[in-house]
Amino acid sequence: MDLVVDANILFSILIKSGKTEEIMLEPYLHLFCPEFIFEEFEKYEDEILEKTKRTEKEYKAVFEIIKIKIKTIPNEETEKYMDEARQISPDPNDVDYFALALKMKCGIWSNDKEIKDKQEEIRIYNTEELIRLFDK
Repeated sequence: MDLVVDANILFSILIKSGKTEEIMLEPYLHLFCPEFIFEEFEKYEDEILEKTKRTEKEYKAVFEIIKIKIKTIPNEETEKYMDEARQISPDPNDVDYFALALKMKCGIWSNDKEIKDKQEEIRIYNTEELIRLFDK
C-alpha cells in the first residue's frame, strides 16, 4: 500500500513509541513525503526533543529509521499537480501532501479530520483505520 504521510504522523512517531510507529514499519506500507518535511524536523529538533518521551539517542535513531523508511519526493516532481491540489485541499498548508498524493496516485496518512471530511478526491487514512487494516 502506498501512502503520503503528513508531518503530524511523523511528530507522533518521534514523540513516543506505539502503534503509529508499528504501522510505519509495516513491510507492505510504502510511505512518501514532500522534501520539506525532514528540513522542518531538523529545524525544530530542539522543540521536539523537549516534548518527546525518548532519550536524545533514541530520538535520533528513530529519526534515521524514518528517513530510511519514507521516500522523499522532490518538489520538481509535484509542481504540475499543484494547481489541482490547491483546488482539492481544504487547508493551504496541506497542498504539498495533496500534490504528492495526486502524483503517486495514492492516499494520505493523516489524523487531520478536516482534510478527511472536507474533500472527497483523495482517500485519507487515519492511524486507527490503518491499525484495523494491518491487524487483520
